[in-house]
Amino acid sequence: MTEILIAGAGIGGLTTALALRARGIPATVIERARDVRPLGVGINLLPHAVRELCELGLGDALADIAVAPAAISYYDASGTLLFREPRGIDGGYGHPQYSVHRGELQMLLLSALGPDGVRTGTQLIGFDDDGAHVTVRTSAGDFDAAALVGADGIHSAVRAQLHPGADPLQWSGVRMFRGAAPGEPFLDGRTMAIVKDDAAELVVYRIGGGLTNWVVLLPESEPGPLPGDARWNQPGDRSEVLAHLARWDLGWLDVADLIARTETVLEYPMVDRDPLPWWGAGRVTLLGDAAHPMYPVGANGGSQAIVDARVLADELARDVETGLRRYEDIRGPETADVVAANRAMHHIGTSRPEELARVTADYRRDTNADRSLT
Repeated sequence: MTEILIAGAGIGGLTTALALRARGIPATVIERARDVRPLGVGINLLPHAVRELCELGLGDALADIAVAPAAISYYDASGTLLFREPRGIDGGYGHPQYSVHRGELQMLLLSALGPDGVRTGTQLIGFDDDGAHVTVRTSAGDFDAAALVGADGIHSAVRAQLHPGADPLQWSGVRMFRGAAPGEPFLDGRTMAIVKDDAAELVVYRIGGGLTNWVVLLPESEPGPLPGDARWNQPGDRSEVLAHLARWDLGWLDVADLIARTETVLEYPMVDRDPLPWWGAGRVTLLGDAAHPMYPVGANGGSQAIVDARVLADELARDVETGLRRYEDIRGPETADVVAANRAMHHIGTSRPEELARVTADYRRDTNADRSLT
């Protein structure tokens, strides 16, 4: 019997397997894709998430593929600095904040887990929990496990079986365009910049491999349930982005050139789901985006999945049956607070430095981001 079976070889699933193995608990990941490839663009990891990866022995390897921003700075569309907030070590934390290509981070975790840690080409079909163990039905046959962890993303099959009722994606009304392009660093090379006017918002930062990662957010409608599918990784129309930024003259970055040099532009709706009243039952639970999908605000999406993994591994090391519920009791309220804080942070409309300072301090408090301060 596999001790713990994890559905999904994303950042959350792979980190969970590594954390379990570090505690002497056998774990296997199943992944429906036949090949796990380094897809996606840049993400940010907060210091408390970096700490967890360092505890797994990945600190040096992570530093080699990432950039550690020293600050996040807010600008208006003329390039004028409004507010600067130190980050990572410069902000007094015990670990850096890292900006990294999502796919490169995934490959790092996969390499650390080893070739026997993931069964690819194995799609979860369903599961049966008899109280003593879980039988997981997949496209490659049945697996028996002491517990099943659904880390299978925002369209989680595990979540759908646990919560078969209405559970719509909630759209912010904003469409995101993302990409990364090679080139020289901007500003000091270690600043994450946020630029905003009435029509668009730009988030731009350096990641490893000499790349500058950018995200443009374009409001389209009022928030509400998402009509249709999320359509992940859909090619985006860069001309639509450029039309909104044509008036910008930042001085320290040629945004139009950056977007024009980007080989692949991707488009996503900014969505989340309302927090669940409970995550799992019996010997089944959820983790990461399967449990608490949230707006990609404040570097908290991947970071929260990594914290999930550590808490779950700690609790399962004490006892499998009761550990699942203890994990949910800890992480459910914490991540619900982050979902709410991300929704509130997304609607910031101020350009006053004193107000930006208050809002960012409130966000750190509401998301418990300062847990790794020295």
